[in-house]
Amino acid sequence: MLTTTPYLTTRRPSPTTAEFTLTTCPPLTPPLRAALFGVLCLRFIAVLSVIIGIYSAFFSPPSNPPPPVFPSGRYYDFDLNNFLLHILHLLYISAPGQWVATLATSVLPPYAVLGLSAVTAYIALFARIHTTESLLVLRGLGIQMSSSVGGGNFFRLGGGTYMKRTRFIPTEKIQDILINEAFKGFEVRYYLVIVVEGEEDVVVCFPRLLPRRKIAEKVWREARGCLYEKDGPVMGAGAGSQAAWRGGNEKGG
Repeated sequence: MLTTTPYLTTRRPSPTTAEFTLTTCPPLTPPLRAALFGVLCLRFIAVLSVIIGIYSAFFSPPSNPPPPVFPSGRYYDFDLNNFLLHILHLLYISAPGQWVATLATSVLPPYAVLGLSAVTAYIALFARIHTTESLLVLRGLGIQMSSSVGGGNFFRLGGGTYMKRTRFIPTEKIQDILINEAFKGFEVRYYLVIVVEGEEDVVVCFPRLLPRRKIAEKVWREARGCLYEKDGPVMGAGAGSQAAWRGGNEKGG
């Protein structure tokens, strides 16, 4: 429900522009948004549990709560550190907080608490659900590739993305766009590559998802058509594809 097999969407705002997006994120229906919100809540609870566990294991919390947040009742006496410590102690003395504190102080040694907290915090903050990669072809300018991960993460809600990487290759640096082939175990995988002038290695398109041959061939035809042809026609998949694969093997290994 939260993810799906990679599928391709194509957008052609003009004959000289084409954007190909490959993603594992299903359409954002209300049930999916609710599920992503649930994942976000679980991540938030995990982060709070980490904070309470470290607070219990290393800071010896007092049995009584800290002094009131507003000692004199005046707004300019507000102390942020006092306020956060007060909230933390309220979480600590709650029933779930006491369960986490017992686990952190009575069951696990301090080094185990620290290690488990680090792993839990990393998963809660940075674990990805969806991967989205796109290829934007602009005739006369070049090709822009972007890759992003996200979905129900701690920083963005819903289908938001984070950790986005983008690279732009100008037209004068592009020598060719090819479909290369490689062996993965006993399986032959086809992948789309760009031969860039001055670089020893080819640039792999959609490197995280590595779409199947049918998708790679569709993007190859339409990208070459948009980049090189006068009116951006779709090229044939017969001899042209075989020539591209042979060329990819010679240039990309």
